[in-house]
Amino acid sequence: MKAGRNVKVILSLAALLVAVELFNVGTNNSLLQFGIVPRKFEGLVGVLISPFVHASVMHLFGNLLPFIVLSWLVAIQGIEHYFKVAAMVSVVGGLLVWVFGRDAYHVGASGLIFGLWTFLIARAWYQRSFQNLILATVAFLGYSGLVLGFLPSSGTSFESHIAGAFAGIATAWLKRSKSVAPIAA
Repeated sequence: MKAGRNVKVILSLAALLVAVELFNVGTNNSLLQFGIVPRKFEGLVGVLISPFVHASVMHLFGNLLPFIVLSWLVAIQGIEHYFKVAAMVSVVGGLLVWVFGRDAYHVGASGLIFGLWTFLIARAWYQRSFQNLILATVAFLGYSGLVLGFLPSSGTSFESHIAGAFAGIATAWLKRSKSVAPIAA
């Protein structure tokens, strides 16, 4: 029952991403102005909105499947847990882009995707359990190609990728269990 609810919520969020992109296309990309614009006060609104806005339909389609899969893997521990992780990753990653990003509009869910990916991997380190190890392995093997997203590329916000990844690791560290046994030397 819980897993079915989680899937419905994740698919509803994916449908929201599609609806926002359809609106954006229908209004001649009017939503792009709501991306993160580094070091400009008006660009702060993008910290909350930019994960929902994409530069094109192809941009959205490139993000949609990883968003669904990685969101579902995080939501296995509960949908409330997922929302907390996604919010922390989005806000911390978005603020890092706002501070350190190059002067451009930064839009798309890829920062969140990189954050969810690194969260799953880092959580296996900070909260050692068989389940976390399996989820980290699935995430790493399934999306190991994301590593290439850390390289500068024209037209791609690699800053969002790096900031999201950092935010995912920081979120895993902040949400770690105090009862995890240290590594034996």
